[in-house]
Formats: sequence, structure tokens, C-alpha cells
Amino acid sequence: MPTPGKLELTIKINEFPANVQTVENGWKQFDIDIGEQIVSVTLKPKVFKKLEQAQENYPMWVAAIAGQMGEKTEKGFVLKEPNVQTFEKKPKEPKEGAAPITSAAS
Repeated sequence: MPTPGKLELTIKINEFPANVQTVENGWKQFDIDIGEQIVSVTLKPKVFKKLEQAQENYPMWVAAIAGQMGEKTEKGFVLKEPNVQTFEKKPKEPKEGAAPITSAAS
């Protein structure tokens, strides 16, 4: 007998979603292109506000949208029970003591 488990997916984005639509009860719906598939995400207004706040408050940010694989769609699938966490992304500084990158000239 197989061991029971739970599949959870995390999709990371660093751009505010384009083509956000407001659907029933003020929920926000948008699609994310993950390469070979399109993931359809529908968020409660309170959860979507985290994306709006990251866009407003941070020059660079990343959002982790986690959920379960839901029903298949024509181009991908629906992300079931999605949740969002946002983080400020800080530019990487060069490490101290690291040699500068130079090009070799002959």
C-alpha cells in the first residue's frame, strides 16, 4: 500500500500580475505562465492585497504563491486554495574579497 502524501506547489513571481480580473465576491483572478502550462489563480481580496502592498512598498519583491494542483484547464490547471507570502528582495552586493570580473585581452 502506498504511503499517503499531499502535493503542494509553490510558484514564485516578482512582477505584479497583468490582466487581473475581479470575479464573484470581489475575488481577484489572474494567470501565471510557468513555462509549458498556464496556472489560473483566484485570490480573496485580503490575500490579493499582499501583492498590491508589495508592489507599492518595495522596489524589488518576490511573492510565493502556494497551493494544491486543482482541476485541469485547456492550457494548464487551477491552483486550489492558494495563499501568498511576499518578501522584499534586496539587490545582491558584491562579496568582499572577491576578485572583480575582468575580461581577458590578448
